[in-house]
Amino acid sequence: EGVPPVMRHAARVMPEMLGEHVRGKMFAMPPEGGALDDETRTLIYLGAALASSSHECVKAMSALATRQGIAREKLLETFKIARLAVASGIIGNAEPLLAALDHAES
Repeated sequence: EGVPPVMRHAARVMPEMLGEHVRGKMFAMPPEGGALDDETRTLIYLGAALASSSHECVKAMSALATRQGIAREKLLETFKIARLAVASGIIGNAEPLLAALDHAES
C-alpha cells in the first residue's frame, strides 16, 4: 500500500533503478538533519508533481499529506502555486510568438 505500481514493477524488472531512486530520495530529503520539515517537503513535492503532470506522485503526496494532517488551505495554496508556475512557463515559452506578433504590428 502507498507504493505506486510503477515502483513495484521496477523492483522486479530493474531493481538497480529502484535503488538509484531511493538514493536520490535520501540525497534530496535526508531522514535526519535536513533544513525543511516534513510538511514543507510534502508540499514542495506535491507542487512539483502537479506542475510536472506526475499523476502517481500527486496520488502518493496527496495520501501522505492526508496522513500528515496538512491543512486543506495549504494544499490548495500549493495547487495554486503549481498552476501559476506552469502558466508562467507557458507565457515564457510564448516569447517568440509574442515578439513576432509585436514586430508585425510595428
